[in-house]
Parts: sequence; structure tokens; C-alpha cells
Amino acid sequence: MTFEFNNNKPIYLQIVDVLKLKIISGELEVGSKLKSVRDLALDFEVNPNTMQRALTELERENLVYSRRTSGRFVTDDIDTIAHLREEIARIEIAELYSILIRLGYKKEELTEIILRNLKEME
Repeated sequence: MTFEFNNNKPIYLQIVDVLKLKIISGELEVGSKLKSVRDLALDFEVNPNTMQRALTELERENLVYSRRTSGRFVTDDIDTIAHLREEIARIEIAELYSILIRLGYKKEELTEIILRNLKEME
């Protein structure tokens, strides 16, 4: 798996974002064991220290936890994952809102344009 990293944000934070999306989408299942730091570093084509930093951040955010001799696991806390999912949705919606307003749409038009486009995507 090849990732294209952006120079405007630290790589470890970009990895955190990718892993968060994998957790909330269910690609990384609740309670599942993560690969080792080395294996994840190979997957992302980064230094193991960078991957360690990303995993430490995910632990700090209670999205993964460590068991001393067993490795790291995705949190079992479904509420934490649901909260993160809601938070990411809110951020994405705010970004979309900002873009549509800059495009000249009025606040009152937003629901209509979004619903129309959702129907077209089906």
C-alpha cells in the first residue's frame, strides 16, 4: 500500500488520520490486534520511529491500547469510536459549508444542493 504524504503536515499525524479512518470505517475492527510497529512502518513506507509516534498519539486519544507482551489493539470502546466519527463528520461538513459559501451559495440553498447531489450519486 502506497501513501502520498503531504509536506504541509507532519507524516506521523497523517498516519494518525489514516488509521483513524480505518478504525471508524471498521476496516480495523473494534478490539482487533494491530500489526507490529515494524510491519506498519513497512506498510506506510516510513521509519519505525515515525510509526511509533503515530501509535503513541492514537494511544493518547484512547483509540488504541497496548498490552505489555501482546501488542497493540483497537479500542473496545464503541462510544469513543462513535464520537470520533461524529467529530470527523462535523469537520468535513464545516469544510464543505465553507467551500459552498465561497462559491456563492446562500445558506438557504445548501440543503437543496446537497440533497440534489446525493440523489444523483445514488
